[in-house]
Amino acid sequence: MKSNKTAIALSGGIDSLVAAALLKKQGDHIIALHFLTGYEAGYNLENTTGPPPFEELAGVAYNKLQPLANMLGAQLHIIDLRAEFKRIVVDYFITTYARGKTPNPCIICNPLIKFDILFNWARSKGASRIATGHYARIRKDQAGYHLLRGKDSLKDQSYFLARLTNEQLGNISLPLGGMTKEQTRELATQMQLKPVIAQESQDICFIQGRDYSTFLQNQPDFEFRPGPIEDNSGRVIGRHQGLHRFTIGQRRGINCPAAQPYYVIRLETQRNCLVVGAKQDLLRKTCRICDINWIIAPADAPIFVLVKVRYRHRAVPAKVFPLDNRLADVEFNQPQEAVTPGQAAVFYQNDEVLGGGWIE
Repeated sequence: MKSNKTAIALSGGIDSLVAAALLKKQGDHIIALHFLTGYEAGYNLENTTGPPPFEELAGVAYNKLQPLANMLGAQLHIIDLRAEFKRIVVDYFITTYARGKTPNPCIICNPLIKFDILFNWARSKGASRIATGHYARIRKDQAGYHLLRGKDSLKDQSYFLARLTNEQLGNISLPLGGMTKEQTRELATQMQLKPVIAQESQDICFIQGRDYSTFLQNQPDFEFRPGPIEDNSGRVIGRHQGLHRFTIGQRRGINCPAAQPYYVIRLETQRNCLVVGAKQDLLRKTCRICDINWIIAPADAPIFVLVKVRYRHRAVPAKVFPLDNRLADVEFNQPQEAVTPGQAAVFYQNDEVLGGGWIE
């Protein structure tokens, strides 16, 4: 029998705060965890005097989050995961761009940092599960654990959890999955909970509102160079200042005048060439998905699913043709725009997440 000690990953925002309060209300013993990534102060973007010591960063985090822990009656732990975060998440981000693909670091962070390293730390302190403020749901039956979309279709974050294993889902609590964002705000008001981060960030946490290309260029091992811009016929129409500045479907920054706007169609890293074309050139009927994590093991035969090829993409009907346990081809019912190598493709049946892999 599991203990009722639950670790909450406390960010300082309204979602994790309300999630923790709901668990406390139902009788769980709460401990609050906040992990340091090493990018809180933005020093990695500035290349000045190097990183502040752990004690300095931890002190800032304690001052910010201790009032929230007091509201919850929970002990606050600040955990140093700077080395792990750099190695697992940031290095992945950098190397994926270097390969001419577009990374999705949140999908890496969740299974490998939050629900693995952080959970194992919590378990060493007696916690039987870890909770977050994600808007997604987990259901258990005789077959195991199932990951479902959150009730709030506009806020649903199941896409970012598609690489969790069935075992990990059994150790997770998502108290907000059956709520809307508006209900979360109303509950916070009723329970007199005041987050210390008032506005939700839409940025990647270690970028902190900066330009992605600037962040990459400041990394010591990241190499880039100018190269040609070609249209779909192979005609050179301009020069780019580094492929890392572009992603599939991008329109801004190409700076090649034409009667119709150009869009990024391909990034050819071997030739260091940016290939652009018309909007209709972005359409793809098929794509290959690699390194698939199946939460629900599929049959060997092709299956009909809904596929999201990026977070803000509406899931669309498609057929998945498994090639082996980790590789599959996807054929969309209708051609899709900007199917981007490096991004995650997540498979759904109705509200359930079957799994997800990387667009190759």
